[in-house]
Amino acid sequence: MMDIIDFHTHDLEASRALISVDPQQFDPQPGKWYSVGYHPWQDVASLTDDDFDLLGDCARHAQVLAIGETGMDALRGCGLDIQAQVMERHLRLAADLNKPAIIHCVRTAQNILAVRRKAGLTAVPMVIHGFRGNEHVAQTLLKAGCYLSYGPRFNPAALQATPTHRLLIESDDSSTPISEVASLVADVLGISPQEVESIAADNASTLLQH
Repeated sequence: MMDIIDFHTHDLEASRALISVDPQQFDPQPGKWYSVGYHPWQDVASLTDDDFDLLGDCARHAQVLAIGETGMDALRGCGLDIQAQVMERHLRLAADLNKPAIIHCVRTAQNILAVRRKAGLTAVPMVIHGFRGNEHVAQTLLKAGCYLSYGPRFNPAALQATPTHRLLIESDDSSTPISEVASLVADVLGISPQEVESIAADNASTLLQH
């Protein structure tokens, strides 16, 4: 039975986690859950139709529960126009498979929302992973229906502005255990780490069975 607390990690050995991998890296192991996608830091401009066919094949695997991470980064990677095109292809796949998309967003919140809107894909659930933006950016994304996933580093005001039904937690590529992330979040919200883990697990279950 799915019981995911850590919504986004690159640790292939993680438990109770959604493990993010490149399609070329996808090697599903018993009892593990995955998301697959092409990270915007990659040379996404060189991706071919064969690469996207591979992504689609992986995405249809029973242990793949989400698409991504994909997204846009204003500080790293190829041009934002190419990043937008690649993200849109991920979102279309997510729509076809009725799975949420995990989004890498660095100073591109408005760009990401515009891509989803212009493509007519606003029904695709999006999780902004490792969210570190301020309260204003958080509100913008929340109003657009996004979930926000918090790792070891975050803006406390943004966290406080996030409704608990849109809250997820993650370890990403850090060495911080997910239990410690839960404690950091709990300190800001004034609840117990166990409550944070329960909230995160419930939201993950709801989202991934969308």
